[in-house]
Amino acid sequence: MRNSRKYRLAAVGIALSASAVLGTQVTAQAQDTASTPRYQPEMVRALAASLGVSEKAAVDRLDRQDAQQAALARLKKSGTAGDGAFFDASGTLTVNAGDKAEAARIEKAGLAARVPARGQAALDEVKAELDALAAKKVPSGVVAWSVDLASDKVTVKVNDDRGAAARAFLAAAAKHGSAVQVVRGQEELAPQAAIYPGSKMTINNTTGWCSVGYGARDSSGYQYLVTAGHCVANLPTLRYDGTAFAKGYKTRFAVGTRSVDMGIATINSGHSITTAVGTWGQGSTSTVAVKGSSRAASGAAICKSGATTGWTCGTIGSYNNSVTYKDQNGGPDTVVNGLATSSVCTEGGDSGGAYISGNQAQGMTSGGPIGQECTGGVNSRGSSYFQPLDDTLRYYGLTLNTN
Repeated sequence: MRNSRKYRLAAVGIALSASAVLGTQVTAQAQDTASTPRYQPEMVRALAASLGVSEKAAVDRLDRQDAQQAALARLKKSGTAGDGAFFDASGTLTVNAGDKAEAARIEKAGLAARVPARGQAALDEVKAELDALAAKKVPSGVVAWSVDLASDKVTVKVNDDRGAAARAFLAAAAKHGSAVQVVRGQEELAPQAAIYPGSKMTINNTTGWCSVGYGARDSSGYQYLVTAGHCVANLPTLRYDGTAFAKGYKTRFAVGTRSVDMGIATINSGHSITTAVGTWGQGSTSTVAVKGSSRAASGAAICKSGATTGWTCGTIGSYNNSVTYKDQNGGPDTVVNGLATSSVCTEGGDSGGAYISGNQAQGMTSGGPIGQECTGGVNSRGSSYFQPLDDTLRYYGLTLNTN
C-alpha cells in the first residue's frame, strides 16, 4: 500500500453463520470452570508480545486492571465519582479528584488520586466548543481533537494548517491557552476502506469489505450486527463466503457531514454472530469469549480481530475523539465524533472488527493512518480509532449477546 500521509477508515468484513466465527474459526467447547484460566491463553500471549512483557506480567496487569476498575466502581456507588480516570503506562489507575478531601477518599480506597488543574468536565466543555465549530465548517487539515486525561489537556492534531477553516479552528483552540495542546506533523485520517479481491464480508457485490463486529438484540429479540457506520453507509447487502447474511439497517455515517461511525445491520434468518471473538490462530482455541461490554479506562490493555491484519493488541488511548477523515476517492472530508484511540495496528479492511479488553467487548474499528502497514501478528505496532460499543448499544437500544 502507498506510503501516503493520510488517514483512512477500516472497512472489509466477515459474516458468520451459526457454526462459524470469523470465517474458518469455530467456537471453543465448554470447559470445566474449575480448570478454565482467568484469561484465555491467546489473549495473554498476544498482549504480552504487544506490550513487550512476560505472560505472567500480562496476567498481573489484567488482574490489577480489573481490581482497580472494580474499586472505582465501588467508589462511584458510594458517591465519590471523581472527575475522570486513566491508566498510566505501568497499569496504575489514577482518578481525578475535585479537591484534596475527595483525593483522600480515593486514596483510602486504594487508588491513586490527583487534583488536576482542569479535569474531565472542564476539558469536555472545551472539546464540545471545538465540535460545534467543526459542525459549521469541516477543518480540513486538522486530523483529530480529543480530551487527554493524562496530560489534563485537549490535544489537537494537525496535518496542514494553511486552509481558512483550519486556521479558524486553531485560533478558537488557542483561546483556551494551556488547556489545549497542538501537535503538528500528523498524518491525515480517512475511512479504512479497502477494495481487494478475496474479501471476508463483501459490501453488496463489490470487492470492498469490512470485518464483523458484535451480535446484539433488541427488546423483541430481533438480531443485529453492530458495526462501523461507514461499513453500512448505503445500507448494503453483506455477504459471507458469497452468501448474503445481513442487510444494512441504520447508520450515522455519511461522507461530507458531521458523523458518528456507528451502524447496525439486520441478520438474515439462519445466520448468527457467535459470542466469541476470533484470534486468527493465535492460541489453541482461537477465540476469546465475550462476557460483557463494560468500558475499560484509558490505558487499559486491548486487542482487536480484523479481516486484514488479524489479531493485534495494544492499549486504549483516550475517549471522545473527533477526527477528520480524508475521502480517498476525491470526495469531501468527513468529521467523525465520539471515537476512542488505541495503539492497536489496523489496515484497510479491518473496519467493523471487534475490540476486546479481557473478556469485555469494547468497540469496532473505525479508521487509522492511511500509510500504516501492520505485520498482522502479535508484534504489530501502530495506532487506530474505534467506535465504542457501549455508546452504539445505548443509541440503538440494543443488548449485547454474551457467552
